[in-house]
Amino acid sequence: MPEFKITNVRHTVSTKGEIDFIDLTDAIRSAVANSGIKNGIVHVFAPHATGILVLTENDYPLLKDIEAFLEKLVPRNKDYNHPSNAHAHLRSMLFPPDKTLPIIDGEVEFGTWQSLLFVETDVYPRKRTIIIQVMGEQ
Repeated sequence: MPEFKITNVRHTVSTKGEIDFIDLTDAIRSAVANSGIKNGIVHVFAPHATGILVLTENDYPLLKDIEAFLEKLVPRNKDYNHPSNAHAHLRSMLFPPDKTLPIIDGEVEFGTWQSLLFVETDVYPRKRTIIIQVMGEQ
């Protein structure tokens, strides 16, 4: 009978400020490979009020479209009550701070063109911690 296991990895990234995309795909694959888990799930969580996770194609023109989309939905130069970065908080409310992906035969499953990206919505460069929790059977 396979043994159930949980591993936790804290992955740190540095962002350049608004809007910065950090590809987490390799870090997630590495955490899964190092866990020894063969079948299960990997849960990725960004514990930040002004950061989001998106599962999409890591393609520069598409990333520019995402940036324009966020600006259209929540413009940065609007009169908000919260000082300096209300738009960053509002943008981060639109998308979840976590994603869960399946692990099959020791490999995390991504779609053909999918990458998991952290999106910095805050106005300043930040050091961010991403929690990667791998769960399943060995």
